Amino acid sequence: MSCSIGVLVSGRGSNLDAILKAIKSHWIKGAKVAIVISSKPGVMALEVAKRYGVPSEVIPSEGLDRSTYDTKIVECLRRYGVEPDSGLILLAGYMRLLTLDFVSTYKGRILNIHPSLLPSFPGLNAQEQALAYGVKVAGCTVHFVIPEVDAGPIIVQETVKVMEGDTVEELSNRILKKEHVLFPLAVKLFVEGKLRINGRRVIIKA
Repeated sequence: MSCSIGVLVSGRGSNLDAILKAIKSHWIKGAKVAIVISSKPGVMALEVAKRYGVPSEVIPSEGLDRSTYDTKIVECLRRYGVEPDSGLILLAGYMRLLTLDFVSTYKGRILNIHPSLLPSFPGLNAQEQALAYGVKVAGCTVHFVIPEVDAGPIIVQETVKVMEGDTVEELSNRILKKEHVLFPLAVKLFVEGKLRINGRRVIIKA
C-alpha cells in the first residue's frame, strides 16, 4: 500500500524537487506525493510540482486566523487522500507555524527540515544565527513536528563546516545541498517503517 504524502510549501521548492526525484527514481518506494499545497501564489515550488505532474493547490492565508487556515489545509490534504492514520506531511520551506489541532491530527506524521543542527538556532535565519555565534560547524536537521517550534524528536542530521569569511548565502547554499540528501533519506526511513519515537529519541531500525 502506497503512503500518500502532502507537501506544504511557501517558496522555491528545491527540497520538494529532491523528494520527487527520489520517488521517481524508485529510491523511495511505496510512496507518492498526492498534493503540494502552497501558502503563496506564484512560487517556484508550484512549477516543480507541475513538472513532475503532481497536483497542487494554493491556499492564501490573508485574512484568515491560524485555526481557520489550518482547517482548510487539513480538508485539502484529506481530499487528496492524505489521511491522519496513514499519510505523511512534509514541510518543505513552509513559512507558517502549525496549530496544535493540526499537529495533533497528524501526530507522528509530520516531518520538517531545518537549516541548523537542532536544538541550536531554531526559528528563522538559522544560518545567520550560526555565523553570528561563531560556530565552526553548522548543518541541517530533519525532525518530527510537535507544537513547539523546531523542537520535535530528531530523525537525522548532517554537518557542514563553516569556512572563514563565509557569508550567509554561501553557508546557506552548502547546507541546502545537504538538505537535498537528508530530507529524502528521512522520508525513505519513514515510508519503510524504520522510525520509532521513544521519548525524545528516534530509533532507526536496521
